[in-house]
Amino acid sequence: MNRTSTAVLADAGGRGDVTESDASLRRFLHGLPGVDKVGADARAAALSTRSIKTTAKAYAIDLAISMIDLTTLEGADTPGKVRTLCAKAVHPDPTDPGVPATAAVCVYNDLVGLAKADLGSSGVKVAAVATAFPSGRASLAVKLTDTRDAVAAGADEIDMVIDRGAFLSGRYLQVLDEIAAIKAACGVAHLKVILETGELATYDNVRRASWLAMLAGADFIKTSTGKVSPAATLPVTLVMLEACRDWRDSTGATVGMKPAGGIRTTKDAMRYLVLVNETVGTDWLTPDLFRLGASSLLNDLLLQRHKLATGRYSGPDYVTVD
Repeated sequence: MNRTSTAVLADAGGRGDVTESDASLRRFLHGLPGVDKVGADARAAALSTRSIKTTAKAYAIDLAISMIDLTTLEGADTPGKVRTLCAKAVHPDPTDPGVPATAAVCVYNDLVGLAKADLGSSGVKVAAVATAFPSGRASLAVKLTDTRDAVAAGADEIDMVIDRGAFLSGRYLQVLDEIAAIKAACGVAHLKVILETGELATYDNVRRASWLAMLAGADFIKTSTGKVSPAATLPVTLVMLEACRDWRDSTGATVGMKPAGGIRTTKDAMRYLVLVNETVGTDWLTPDLFRLGASSLLNDLLLQRHKLATGRYSGPDYVTVD
């Protein structure tokens, strides 16, 4: 429990009275300014029309590549597929050593050790989805074991998913306590908290869930598992970035943000980078504070990068199919 969350609950007389603490947290979350949906949609749409050209585009493509959490989260994942993904994360284009590595490789728990061994000292992180991903429907004891297993196997980052049923039922303290417990189990590993915004129904809920996750100690807040539609959208990302900005203004601490799911093209990635720049500023234009959760995006970025360098489009065989 960080100092900010303690302060939120202080007027309830401390953590001993759960009912009063829950009421205090509810008052705080529902006291946050409401989101102007029309305004958020309009601003996201306006920013999405911004274009990035020539030298700036080349820089932005490399920046986007460096922010990718290269992901495979399928029941049919094999050791061979993960090894191939790790090789691609370290050297996205084997013909061009100037292409930066991706930020991380994201896999299920049982493949963390394999990914960690393959990535070695490359600097590419291993992210593990834990806590009964993607549903989040498990006991806290199971989620804690899941998290500790991933960390013991070498995970640098844990992507947990909140209990949306508890959140939507108004059991905010339960969600906060669960995130805080998972954060403690992470040790030195960073914690990304997935809100699954496609199930939260309103932008006000997205803002409340963002603040709740940050109160509980999240290092990153993340839109989606990629298993629910809609996944990441520009307006939802805008709301979450504004929450990160307001959190820093209130606490002095920075929390990262990660849209995930449905980001497939270079144009998509550019729109998200513009949104970051215009909402929270250049400080967040780093893999330490902004990630892109994607599996197919990297190939399009590589094709567009090659087009800028050579003046012509390469065929589909230029990139590997994961």
